[in-house]
Amino acid sequence: MSQRKRSKGFGSSQMTDGEDDFIPTQTERRSQDQVNQKVSELVQFLLVKDQKKIPIKRADMLKNVIREYRDAYSEIVNKAGKTLQEVFGLQLVEIDSKRHTYILINNLPRAEGKYLCRDEEKEKMGLLLIILSFIFMKGNSVKDSALWEFLHLLRVYPGKQHQVFGDVRKLVTEEFVRQKYLEITPIPLTDPQEFKYQWGPRSEKEISKKDVLNAVAKIQGKDPTFWSSQYSEAEATR
Repeated sequence: MSQRKRSKGFGSSQMTDGEDDFIPTQTERRSQDQVNQKVSELVQFLLVKDQKKIPIKRADMLKNVIREYRDAYSEIVNKAGKTLQEVFGLQLVEIDSKRHTYILINNLPRAEGKYLCRDEEKEKMGLLLIILSFIFMKGNSVKDSALWEFLHLLRVYPGKQHQVFGDVRKLVTEEFVRQKYLEITPIPLTDPQEFKYQWGPRSEKEISKKDVLNAVAKIQGKDPTFWSSQYSEAEATR
């Protein structure tokens, strides 16, 4: 199916140049107004889901939005993706091709080391970036005991209620993991059971390792090349 230029605004039925060569398919049985309305509904659904940074399943998009329009699924999702990109600077990315799970990542230009987030999330995102920096500088994987020891130095304790972050252990082990910012994996043959922390797929897509390294270098007053391994990886990934 050849591509058509997207009309401005949600749910618009205005025809644009380049549609004359469009080959009718099963989706043409529906009016363009109907398809565009579903595009608008899907965009709103994805934006609401993104507020909590919860990964979005294709099954949920089909069940809650697309429903009887599943024959037009690809067209609706593609147009919704273009709208999110062009209007909001967000990119719809599939992070699990087997389970068909998606996330929205920020795709707008940003100053070095500056990440886009809502005001109420800034404190949590700040803690997350500190954790991700620690993991990256330690070789992309750290034990849970090392992570908590590091957070203790920042006066952030997993067993105590924090006035900004609330239940820190729950924030790190549940919320950040559910949002796919962090991955926690059991370490085999450990008793009691130990775990390792790594960057999750959302962090890999949304956060620049080069920015992280530059921030750490600035704090420590060193050149980023001081950490040769991290510097090579950061240059390769961005």
